[in-house]
Amino acid sequence: MKIKYSFRVLLFVAGGSVALSSCSLFGGKGGKPTAQNPGQMSSATGLAYNDEDQGGFMVNPYEGQPDAPNMVFIEGGRAVMGSFEEDVMSYRDNIERTVSVASFYMDETEIANIHWLEYLHYLAKDSSQEAYQAALPDTTVWVGKLAFNDPYVDHYLRYPGFRYFPVVGVTWNQASKYAVWRTRAVNIKLAENAGEEYAESDGRIPLESGIVVPAYRLPTEAEWEYAAQALIGTQWLEEMQTHQRIYPWDGHAVRNPYGKQMGFMLANFKRGRGDYAGIAGRLNDGALITSYIYEFPPNDYGLYNMAGNVSEWVQDIYRPTTYQDFDDLNPIRRDGFLDPSAGYNSDSEKNPESFTSLVTDKARVFKGGSWKDVAYWMSPGTRRFLDQDSATATIGFRCAMIRAGSNY
Repeated sequence: MKIKYSFRVLLFVAGGSVALSSCSLFGGKGGKPTAQNPGQMSSATGLAYNDEDQGGFMVNPYEGQPDAPNMVFIEGGRAVMGSFEEDVMSYRDNIERTVSVASFYMDETEIANIHWLEYLHYLAKDSSQEAYQAALPDTTVWVGKLAFNDPYVDHYLRYPGFRYFPVVGVTWNQASKYAVWRTRAVNIKLAENAGEEYAESDGRIPLESGIVVPAYRLPTEAEWEYAAQALIGTQWLEEMQTHQRIYPWDGHAVRNPYGKQMGFMLANFKRGRGDYAGIAGRLNDGALITSYIYEFPPNDYGLYNMAGNVSEWVQDIYRPTTYQDFDDLNPIRRDGFLDPSAGYNSDSEKNPESFTSLVTDKARVFKGGSWKDVAYWMSPGTRRFLDQDSATATIGFRCAMIRAGSNY
């Protein structure tokens, strides 16, 4: 049998092959190939790239991960998870643990009402009525039997004045589905901007194209806590940090100690029993409920409202022992591995009514404190949980995204 080989570039000298060092062939600095400049041929086989006539391997142009709307780069590194506050609830579910988190991207702000209304608009156009109905936030989360919150029930989501207030009344499941839709919407736009069309059977724009971004998703608990601490702002010399932080800003107080904003609150929270905003004429945080998503100063990563305003869903299911059990590199708890729900709920699968605890495989962590919480819950290391199918007027979310092709 005759085998035909076709090489665009194949050089020989007596006794062996010549090592090629030309930048034009192998690309990169000093002739070494890189992801951005792989050269014209494979450094492993010598076969030409992008030789369509000979069915060669196609290597698309690549200039790095494209910018994703509303995303801020979070440089990874080592950090200590856990609360630096007294464990006033005596849960002992956030005992300090040193971990390392890979670099990633996170939304600059919480997802706002206008973003969710945009989502509903496209679902109404492109999806089934069932999908649209399933995505509607629960506006009845504002209802109070002994409170007149009726205006928020009717107006908070759709009235134009609330456009850039964080969306609430969304479950963990709804937030996760939004992230899937957002990925598709953003990548289709990026492909259009690049003048590319993809018509694969599954509708996927291949990652190999180099023109799309990785999936939007909910951040892991470790990512969220790491980003909220923003200890990049406490660096001094040679891996030395001058201090830790109780909140996403410096100091032990919740008021700004500097400049013209001295004395103003740094987050939207409940100062004390019955005190949501202070007194007329000198409101302390300026908000009885949620507030504008850019209202307060960002932390040192440039993220707004990582404390207060609304608490935020993260990926992880809740277990009291998570900080003790999970890996110390890119930690996450996806399920009940090493800590099954049966240990909390006797015969829960056979008899759901026998639950003795709210700790189940549907219990998802939320972080950050809200407009209705006291300052204690604004510490990044504090943890709470709620069923993934539940929603409240105090929980919203923001998305995260991996930094693809990075080793730090």
